[in-house]
Amino acid sequence: MRKTLIGLSILLTSILMPMSVKSNNHNDFQQNPINYPTDYYSMESLGCLLLQECTEGVVQITSKKDLEEYYGASYNFGKEFDEMLQSLTKIGSNVYIVPEEYFPAGHRGVYHTVSNHFYLNDAFMHRSHTLMSVMRHEAWHAVQDCMAGTIDNNFIAVIMNSDDIPQLWKDIAEKTYPKHVLPWEQEAIWAGKTEGMTVDALKACETGAMWELYPPTPLTKQFLIDKGYIK
Repeated sequence: MRKTLIGLSILLTSILMPMSVKSNNHNDFQQNPINYPTDYYSMESLGCLLLQECTEGVVQITSKKDLEEYYGASYNFGKEFDEMLQSLTKIGSNVYIVPEEYFPAGHRGVYHTVSNHFYLNDAFMHRSHTLMSVMRHEAWHAVQDCMAGTIDNNFIAVIMNSDDIPQLWKDIAEKTYPKHVLPWEQEAIWAGKTEGMTVDALKACETGAMWELYPPTPLTKQFLIDKGYIK
């Protein structure tokens, strides 16, 4: 099965168009290999970020403290935030917060299926509810990566049967994303708005119980058989 049948080859994004707020950080984008400001707020700057060629202002988040230092504010996420970070670290997926200049307009976050890392737009992450929603959403894409055999390959697969996804999240996805990414995004939107859903799936990936706890869809199951991941 070709990758295009079960996922996107490069990135999956979380998109929204609200007012944004800048962080207190000051960045010298002239240090990057693309031109400032003409090449920013574009797919070119996003690609430079994902290839890790643009690094100015990119900060890895390993704990709540890192986030608090970035914004100069205090946050109370409960245990879910820390649990997501812990599981992501164990499966090899890093979380970065980066200046909004790297993102095309309206993009809040992106997961990169090649590096397995995801990047959060600092213009939106100062709001606790937005941060948690995008964290769950992008981390769900990491779980989709895990579902497709292993997070170390470049494949990505849906986890839920479409009939099991509430219509509300399907409708939102249809209004937000292109048709060809709906199978992955509609369940990621659901996960983004549901406390604990992503944490549970990450733990299944982390412990090697992915297919036991989340039986693959028929198409994904055939792919996994063909690639020798299951019998």
